[in-house]
This record gives sequence, structure tokens and C-alpha cells, in this order.
Amino acid sequence: MDSFETKLLLALFLPGILVVFFTRVTFHHYVGLILTLALIAASVYAGYTHSFWLYVADAFSLTVGYWYASRMVHEAKQ
Repeated sequence: MDSFETKLLLALFLPGILVVFFTRVTFHHYVGLILTLALIAASVYAGYTHSFWLYVADAFSLTVGYWYASRMVHEAKQ
């Protein structure tokens, strides 16, 4: 597998998983999203993300992860 393909595959799954993980740890989906965004910003600053398609994959994964985390928090409150 090429390096770009590996980064794309990780960008499709890892941010969403991190949002859910941080939400489970902090019990708040906004905090989980902010912590994940901070990690992505740090990786962009370090130079690991350098392609438009990686940004799109990160955004898609963040959206799905945030949706699932907010649904999970809503169900836990009921």
C-alpha cells in the first residue's frame, strides 16, 4: 500500500473513532470534537496532512463521528 493510500484510509476512520473515544472519556460530545480537531490541527502543522483529499476525508470522518457521539450522548441521557 502506498503512503497516500494509508493516510487516506486512516483519515477516513481515525478522526471519527477519536471523537467517540474522547466523548466517552469526557462525557461531552463538544469536548470530544474539540480535542480531535486539536489533534488534527497539530498533525497539519507538523506536515503530515498535505492533500485536499485528506482534508475531505478528515472532515467526513469528523462529521460521522460527531453525529454518532451526539446520538450516543442523547441516548445515555434518556
